[in-house]
Amino acid sequence: MAKLTKKQKEALSKYDPSQQYSLTEASSIVKDITAVKFDASVDLDIRLGVDPRKADQMVRGVVALPHGTGKDVKVLVLCTPDKEEEAKEAGADYVGLDDYIAKIEGGWTDIDVIITMPNVMAKVGRLGRVLGPRGLMPNPKSGTVTLEVGKAVKEVKGGKIDFKVDKFGIVHASVGKVSFDPDKIQENAQELINTISKLKPASSKGTYFKSIHLSSTMSPGIAIDKGSIQGI
Repeated sequence: MAKLTKKQKEALSKYDPSQQYSLTEASSIVKDITAVKFDASVDLDIRLGVDPRKADQMVRGVVALPHGTGKDVKVLVLCTPDKEEEAKEAGADYVGLDDYIAKIEGGWTDIDVIITMPNVMAKVGRLGRVLGPRGLMPNPKSGTVTLEVGKAVKEVKGGKIDFKVDKFGIVHASVGKVSFDPDKIQENAQELINTISKLKPASSKGTYFKSIHLSSTMSPGIAIDKGSIQGI
């Protein structure tokens, strides 16, 4: 058995990994057991009772976190010249089209979200091999392919995130930072859970929410008592 580090022992003294906690309790505990020196992200991992290999059980959506993610999201808008000023005024970090497409083809991906327009998707589509594996490909379902580029930028900067169940049936998403107050972590997590609850596929049978864990960067996971969560 691997020897526990001093920080791991300290974390285990503050909670019981074999116990389930309410979302409210976990939102406080995650702050106590985080020992890194930077402002760590707080993440929610939700294992769903779905088969992602079936198209009708692919759970995917967007949610506007009430208190944002706490992250400075870098946004690139690929648009026609008539929309550039709108994107800049909304707070986009990078705005353009052909020059940025060329940069991405050359390997540049120093961005978190790409927003584009339906009429330029033919150009953006050829970037799929670069953007797809990094989860950066714009998608109408996540609101990143739209004519209202200014509105989309403001939503992303304000805490709107998109999520998708992975091949193991797990949704993994950031719901804030360790520096957040516990109630803000709890409210962000609750909003994500409520949104996923509404997306339950009709073909999904049995238990939908199999397990929920809250953790931060490099912290152990805290098991959440599903019975403590409203709406599931």
